[in-house]
Formats: sequence, structure tokens, C-alpha cells
Amino acid sequence: MFDKQRYGRLKWACRRGMLELDVLFMPFSESGFLELSEEKQELFERLLTFDDPDLYAWFMGHQPCNDKDINSMIEHILSRVKV
Repeated sequence: MFDKQRYGRLKWACRRGMLELDVLFMPFSESGFLELSEEKQELFERLLTFDDPDLYAWFMGHQPCNDKDINSMIEHILSRVKV
């Protein structure tokens, strides 16, 4: 379960070193994240543990993500956040 402190840490982890990722993660963490099941919330939290270059490549479609669960979360975020 995401208590206030854990959710705060997650929102802080959404602040990345790349503006392109900030534009995706920040809006999603404030709106779409709270609508996810607990399992999907933990998947999003796991997604944030990857390095920025990998995340950038996956979200921009330059490289496929081989983890099907992470890939489904990427697709979900891209469908929710309009940039």
C-alpha cells in the first residue's frame, strides 16, 4: 500500500534528469498513478528504478523494452499522458 510517505518518495523519483521523462512521469504520478491497482502501482515504482537513457529509449520508441510488464506500463503511460 502506498502511504503518504511512500507516495512522496515516488513523486520525487519521477523527477528525472531529462525533461522528456519529467513531462511524462510528473503528470502521470499526479493523476493516473492513483487510479492504478496496487500491483500496477508497484510496477510503476519498479519502472522508476531504471536508468534515464533506457527509459528515454523505451518511451521514445528507439529501443524495445524486453520486460513485457514494464512495456505494458510504458504503453499505459503513453496512452494517458498527452505531450
